[in-house]
Amino acid sequence: MFPKQLISACAFLVVAGIALSNAAPQGFVEGYLKIVSPKEVELADAIPGAFIAKNYSDYPLVILSQDEKKEIARFTADAEGNYRVALPPGNYVLDVQGHAPGHVRAKPQPFRVVSDQTVHVDMEIDTGIR
Repeated sequence: MFPKQLISACAFLVVAGIALSNAAPQGFVEGYLKIVSPKEVELADAIPGAFIAKNYSDYPLVILSQDEKKEIARFTADAEGNYRVALPPGNYVLDVQGHAPGHVRAKPQPFRVVSDQTVHVDMEIDTGIR
């Protein structure tokens, strides 16, 4: 009885391995994160009109399943605001991690990844600072 089960298990693993090796190659999503503030913030002890650097790591991005229920990936843009992520083919939504109404506003961006291709999706975030 044991040899038959072992043979069946091996046959299943071979078939599963073939299916995985025939899986479609990944594609990529890339884009630019733009952080928007309607006007520069002037701190009480700052020089008026001083440049305030944007820290992209303060605004992590997430890729969600098409129904926006499952997190697929979480990442931050580089120092210039650019990002690139490899994904299996499928439909996804790009959003900002944990944004709360009144603080950070962003419109979720749906997109589709195709094998061996790159889709460009930019994200704009309104910091809400007035």
